[in-house]
Amino acid sequence: MNDRLLNAADWYPGSWRNKPATQQPKYADPEKLQAAINRLSRLPPLVTSWEIESLKQHLASVENGQAFLLQAGDCCESLEDCATEAIVRNLKVLMQMSFVLIYGSLRKIVRVGRFAGQYAKPRSAEFETRDGVTLPVYRGDIVNRSGFTAEEREPDPELLLRGYERAALTLNFVRSLIGGGFADLHHPENWELDFRTNSLRAEAYLEMVHSITRSMQFMETVMSAHFRESYGVEIFSSHEALHLSYEEAQTRKVPRRTGWYNLSTHLPWIGYRTNALDGAHVEYFRGLENPVGVKIGPNTTPEHVRDLCRVLNRDNQPGKVVLIHRFGVDQIDKCLPPIIELVRRVGLRATWSCDPMHGNTYLTDQGIKTRDFSDIYDELVRAFEIHNEVGSGLGGVHLEVTGDNVTECVGGAACLDEIDLQRAYKSPVDPRLNYDQAMELAFLMSEKMSRKR
Repeated sequence: MNDRLLNAADWYPGSWRNKPATQQPKYADPEKLQAAINRLSRLPPLVTSWEIESLKQHLASVENGQAFLLQAGDCCESLEDCATEAIVRNLKVLMQMSFVLIYGSLRKIVRVGRFAGQYAKPRSAEFETRDGVTLPVYRGDIVNRSGFTAEEREPDPELLLRGYERAALTLNFVRSLIGGGFADLHHPENWELDFRTNSLRAEAYLEMVHSITRSMQFMETVMSAHFRESYGVEIFSSHEALHLSYEEAQTRKVPRRTGWYNLSTHLPWIGYRTNALDGAHVEYFRGLENPVGVKIGPNTTPEHVRDLCRVLNRDNQPGKVVLIHRFGVDQIDKCLPPIIELVRRVGLRATWSCDPMHGNTYLTDQGIKTRDFSDIYDELVRAFEIHNEVGSGLGGVHLEVTGDNVTECVGGAACLDEIDLQRAYKSPVDPRLNYDQAMELAFLMSEKMSRKR
């Protein structure tokens, strides 16, 4: 590892430009891109340093086993889906899942949504071919459009500003909902979805909510007091900080604090494809005060993870780095134990989170990208078990879920099969767990954590 990476003195928000930058769109007009970046850099920040530091403290509690991280949301946000119904549905699923996990684990749940910035996606190829026509691949709504025409696939700098605006609208709406009592435990009916579900887990959820609210009412009657702290919760935002020009434009110094903050989100993360130590993304991330995530997978060596921790967390602070492992159910037993053992042996601080989605993606015979619920659950179970076996602890889970009534992943209690995928497959990139599958997974995790107590 280059010792220069451990030196903060030569870092600045644009120093990533001196490194190899992968997964970056190619714009036809650099001047138009720079004009958009200049406008973006003058706009107000989307989050505050106080919120970021609060999340860092919560993640330190996760690291110490006192809390659990639930990071969940869309695989790739759409600018068109910045609508009241879509935002509320996704927030309801996040709230319901966290409620189930609290009930089972008796731990505080740190809620982090994959929203308000998840507009860019890494891709495995530069181009896509359909019926003999080859065009640039769709890279997310902040870069280009999903329609298959030359005009729609051309990277457009103006979309950076549209993405910022939609992220601001989403964050402000979420804050207003939370501040207005949406998360009040006295009114869990606020979290009910607007479509019917036949899931047995939905019935179990309602029974659990009824039990808890009755218990709260009993305690308030006995104590002649009102649990006002149940009115609101903290919900943080996160996204993969893939488009580095966009992220640089929102990287600022703030009054009465040292260092630089990415103020486009609370928890930015580095993807599996862009975690090279000598790459532009690690260079950019190493100078941030935010807590940062980094995806690691089957080709990531223990030594690479050790070096990533040292570069991204020079002072070895608690709550600073979230290691998000995504090996796949067939690889986790081989890959995860040696990584945990080396990181612990050299005394590095990290929050461990399992992404059981991305390593279990496959194509059906019809060419549809999907995931099997049983693979997702099995990898998550093994993550809990492996961490326990080596004396560590799984601190969180990272999921792609939606409040929409979609059919994108097979399996689960509803027994979706590959034929069902064509019924309601809406994601333009990766398949997500629907409400029933998300709640089933939350209950299974809750039962697993409850048995551990």
